[in-house]
Amino acid sequence: MNTDPIADYLTRVRNAIKANHRVVEIPASNLKKEITKVLFDKGYIANYKFEDNGPQGTIKVALKYHPITKISAIRSIARISKPGLRKYAGTDNLPRVLNGLGIAILSTSHGIMTDKEARQQNIGGEVLCYVY
Repeated sequence: MNTDPIADYLTRVRNAIKANHRVVEIPASNLKKEITKVLFDKGYIANYKFEDNGPQGTIKVALKYHPITKISAIRSIARISKPGLRKYAGTDNLPRVLNGLGIAILSTSHGIMTDKEARQQNIGGEVLCYVY
């Protein structure tokens, strides 16, 4: 039993990047699937695939690297809101990661989205993680 599945997801991605793996396999959940979709839409991962094997299913994430320098598209991925200390942001104090170069992934009442999308829709929520 895992107490923080989002932190586990981010750690698996972080470890796979450090080991220069092309694909990482992660146990699936609806929240993790939405985070994966956001990472794909913003260009941080090359591709993803949801597999329904077993009771839970898995997410296969193809990581994205620069073709010449072999540097990952994800330089840093960090969990912000933890089960012991939740971090919420209102519409007036949404975080800006690296002055707008990175993204903050938020869980809002309208679903999982980036800080820029939440700013456009004028909604706040729980800050899940920072990616740059």
